[in-house]
This record gives sequence, C-alpha cells and structure tokens, in this order.
Amino acid sequence: MAAIRPFRIAIPDDDLADLQSRLHQTRWPEAECVDDWSQGIPLAYTRELASYWAEQYDWRAREAALNRFDHYTTEIDGLDIHFIHQRSSQADAFPLLITHGWPGSIVEFHKVIEPLTERGFDVVCPSLPGYGFSGKPTATGWGIEKIASAWDTLMGELGYDRFGAQGGDWGAAVTTQIGRNGGRCAAIHLNMPLGFPPGKLENPTAEEKRALERGAYYQKWDSGYSKQQSTRPQTLGYGLVDSPVGQLAWIVEKFWSWMDCDGHPENVLTKDELLDNVMLYWLTASGASSARLYWESFNAFGGFDRVELPTGVASFPKEILQAPRDWCENGYNITHWTTMPRGGHFAAFEQPELYVDDVATFFASVR
Repeated sequence: MAAIRPFRIAIPDDDLADLQSRLHQTRWPEAECVDDWSQGIPLAYTRELASYWAEQYDWRAREAALNRFDHYTTEIDGLDIHFIHQRSSQADAFPLLITHGWPGSIVEFHKVIEPLTERGFDVVCPSLPGYGFSGKPTATGWGIEKIASAWDTLMGELGYDRFGAQGGDWGAAVTTQIGRNGGRCAAIHLNMPLGFPPGKLENPTAEEKRALERGAYYQKWDSGYSKQQSTRPQTLGYGLVDSPVGQLAWIVEKFWSWMDCDGHPENVLTKDELLDNVMLYWLTASGASSARLYWESFNAFGGFDRVELPTGVASFPKEILQAPRDWCENGYNITHWTTMPRGGHFAAFEQPELYVDDVATFFASVR
C-alpha cells in the first residue's frame, strides 16, 4: 500500500510575481465585431477580469480558504494523486467519492464539502490525473477506465470497503465507469447522465425536442474546444501554459456558456470564485495535461454497457446535454431522478444547496 502523505497548498511568491508580470504584459487582440459573446468572451470583460486578477485578487486568502480542508497525496500506478479527504464527525458516516471534470477542479466543491460532512458523509475529492495538484501522466493510458480503477484503489487505501460515487462532466464518465465496474462501489449519482435516443425519433416529445436542440447547438457552436483537446492537446497547451489571459479566456467562456447564469457568469459566481478555478490550471501549468484526457477518452461519452448499480440523477435545466430519463434508463438502473428548478453544468458550484440535498437524499436509500 502506498503512503498517504499530508499536503498543503503553498504556491511560491515567485510564481505569483510571474503571474502578475505576465498579466501586465498581455498582448491584447482587437475587440470582437459583435455586441455579445457569440464570437467568444468579449474583450472588455476579459480585460476587466484580468485587471482584477492582477490588482485585487488575493491568492493568499483564497489559498488559506482551500487549505481549511484536509489535503493529501498518494501514489497510484506510478502517478501522484492529490485529493481532499474530509471526514464527518458522525460515527456511521458513509464514504462519498466526488469527481470534477473540465474546465473544473476541486474548487467546484468548496461550497458542498462541509455540508456533506454535516449530513454524514466522509468526502473524498480527488484531482483528476493531469489536473490541479495531481501528477501529470508521462505516458498514454490514463483514460476513464484507468482513472476509475485508481479511484477504487484510493478508496480501498483509505480503508473503505463500500462507498458511493458522484460526478458530472468527466466526473460523470469516471463515475459511470466505477458503477459499471462495481467492486467497492454501492451506488452512483450523476449530474450529467449519459443518455442517447433509442434510434430515430419519429414523433419526439417536447422534452426530446429540447434535448435534440440542445445537442445540435452544442455540436454547432459549443464543441470546438473538445475537438481541439481530443485531437491536438499538445499544440493547444503552448498557449494555455504561457498566457494566463489565454487560460482564463479558454475556461471562463465555458462557465458563461454552461452555467444557468442569465448571460453573465458573475450572476452566479464571483470573480474570486472564477479565478480560484482558473488558478488551479495556471499555477500547475495544466493547460496541456488536462486537455489530454480528451485525447485519451473522448469516446467514453459514447455507448457503454449498462450500469446495474442503483443510480441517482440530478437533472439541471442548463446542462450541456439534457437527456430525458427514458434515454438514460437504457444505460443506468435509475432509482432516483430529480428535475431541478435551476442550475447548469457546474452543479455543486452553482447550486450547492440543491446539489447537497439531492445527493444526501439519494444515498440515504443505499447507505
């Protein structure tokens, strides 16, 4: 069994000074030719956010806030894995593994970890390989299947022989694979279930029409990032790792597009929260290494064997993919489904109370 080592986020002052210098020396493009976000994140807002980042954002305060959690690292299959392990004070706590996606990070869960422990969960929140403070794979093979196996190993090393798993985005793909594998996992909960229409739809329902329209919009206007990351992540990485504004724009545009934010990301998250998440990519130079997961496993969002474990779903109205329940039932043994009144892709970040309530309600049926 590999050693589990305490970890504390401690970014060198030189790294923060370098960031500030790069922000001040940004070479800016001209403004977009439209008065909305249809050509990408607008210049005026990007400059506003970058200026705040350089002059007002207090990383040391944000770092201290993240360090209120119990962080650790351990080696699994030759790679260092970073994770938060926050134990509940309740003696009969149920272990819950929660996994983020792209362009998210452990920051997504900063508002739900403590409420979950108060509801009787031991929360384990790892950083995906190549993301945040986890190690960066130096060889191919770290796709969804290997990550799911590694997460099961991690839970075993922490002393859990039975646990629940939860996730959205890549976290949904990893959690789905964990559910497919079974093993120590008792049940899974998803906020982006993977569901597909059962063949050609002759007379789609209103719900199915919305799902088809959302999928078509994503393919036409919203999926270019995934094509680049799944085909040439290394090429993309040079710009993202060298330019903080490039990394910021690449991420924040997706928060605008995928959140239930009424047209502006700061209607849901603060500048500090947006930048906290960007910082976990910038400070760890993860632009290329995080994108490689698309190269490894983008087909993981296609068809797969059915998950027979009990599956809970929280369906948020502004999710990227809005598969109806009957589409998802082909792939999962769904025993719990909640249609949420608001919220988008970053469920725990956007709507922490709705997220915690649904997760706790579902796992109460299996713990």
